[in-house]
This record gives sequence, structure tokens and C-alpha cells, in this order.
Amino acid sequence: MSQNKIQDDLAQIRSIMERSTKFLSFSALASVLAGVYALIGAAWAWRIIYFSEEVLYDHLKYEPLSPETLPLIFVAAGVLLAAVGTALLLSYRKAKRAGQSLWSKSARRVFYNFALPMLAGGIFILVLYSRGFYSLLAASTLIFYGLALVNAGNFTFSDIRVLGVWEVLLGLLAAVFPGKGLLYWALGFGVLHIIYGVVLYRKYERNSTETR
Repeated sequence: MSQNKIQDDLAQIRSIMERSTKFLSFSALASVLAGVYALIGAAWAWRIIYFSEEVLYDHLKYEPLSPETLPLIFVAAGVLLAAVGTALLLSYRKAKRAGQSLWSKSARRVFYNFALPMLAGGIFILVLYSRGFYSLLAASTLIFYGLALVNAGNFTFSDIRVLGVWEVLLGLLAAVFPGKGLLYWALGFGVLHIIYGVVLYRKYERNSTETR
């Protein structure tokens, strides 16, 4: 048996083991689109905050939920729902093409490890919002999201952990410079998602697309 044949067999074995232990159905296009949604949402939020006829912080101080502040909440919820919905749809299609189940054992590992930091972060952010610490909201979303990616990255593409580290670093910068929170939020959820979507596509999906 030649050396090349042995190496090919070992590569196939590693590929089979990786598919059985890691969730590899996440779509790179979903990351790119999530970044686009985030940039659109950030631009919309910028317009609401800085071009509103009312000073929003005055409304937030006395009434966290008001006709003036609800548009920001709707923008955030819309971006979240669009990103999650797109990720589920495209990942389902990718898993179906590969003859795999979207809700596999490896997918459940990713979900549970991602959900715990996100759930804790969501509760923490609601506490911050209810107590008026609005300048820390962008930082908190980036930090907890980054920690969730690092945690879940053990069960999917290793690049996801790197993305998580960058999200945490941007969150810390947003905490140090709270007046630039929306900018760091756009960089983290927008620009970084687009960059990493392109990286994931070039590394893992381009070759398989070209061979079909």
C-alpha cells in the first residue's frame, strides 16, 4: 500500500469522525446575510437615535417602553429574527443536500453550548435595560454573544471560536468607549459576520460547490 493511499485513507477517516462529532451544516451565506441585516439595522437605529425630533435618552430615563423608544426595540428584534430565520433555513438546506439531519447530536451540542451564555446574557441585558444602564447594552450583547460562540465553537468549525474572541474584544472596547457602542455593535454583528462568512465559504464550501 503506497504512502499516498494511506494518507488518503487517514484523511477520509478524520473527515468521517469530524462529521460525526461536529456540526458542519452551518451555512457561510447565513453569516454574510446576518452581517448585512445587522448593518441595515445599525443604520436604521442611527437614524432613529440621531435624527429623531425627541431626545430618546429623556424618554428612556422615565419610560423604557414608549412610542419613541419602541422603534429601536423593533429594529433589534427584526435583525435577530431575520438572522436566526436565515441561519436555520440555509443550514437546513445544506444539511438536506448532504443527507444529514439538522437536529443531529452534534447540532444539539452546538445549540446547548450556545444557548446557555446567550440566555444568561439576555437576562443580564434586560436587567441593565430595566435599571437604565443603556450605555452598556451594546457591550453586553457583543461580550455574551462572543462567549457563546467560543463555547459552541468546540462542536463546529474552529473558526467560530476565533470569531467569538473578536466579538468579546469589540464588546470590551464598547464598554470602555460607551459613546461608540453602536459603531462597535455594527462592526461586531455586521462587518465581522460578513468577513467570517466569506472565510468559511472559501475554506469549506467553495470546493464542494464547484464539484457539484
